[in-house]
Amino acid sequence: MRTERANGGGQTERRDLKVIVGAAIIRDGRVLACARAAPPEVAGMWEFPGGKVEPGEAETDALVRECAEELAVRVEVGDRVGRNVRMAHGRSVLKVYAARLLHGDEPRALEHEALRWLTADELDSVIWLPADTPIVAALRRLLKTP
Repeated sequence: MRTERANGGGQTERRDLKVIVGAAIIRDGRVLACARAAPPEVAGMWEFPGGKVEPGEAETDALVRECAEELAVRVEVGDRVGRNVRMAHGRSVLKVYAARLLHGDEPRALEHEALRWLTADELDSVIWLPADTPIVAALRRLLKTP
């Protein structure tokens, strides 16, 4: 994703935004939340699993790869959830997608401190990372639909 901004001399400067993808893995009306293990300033805060999109990699492919690496699961990626969320002082953007587990896979906390399945009414029972917080409202509506 490219952005443009004017530098001090009024000229336009181009820079690439890093894209971070997250998975709102939904099963039986609950979403998977993951507690960060590191770094220390965010350890114990909750997030949607995911990570950086590598150069030349599609967002959905990155999400499939990240879920396999972080949770040892295979997922099918669905529609976007919520809006783009600017992160890292505007240098990155978070995009969250709904996802579902495949083949009866069960998530394991390979890179996280803990995992929890949350209903719409339980979403506020954890402290979300600031970037994930805007997604929670959209997710609440998605989880409450019959």
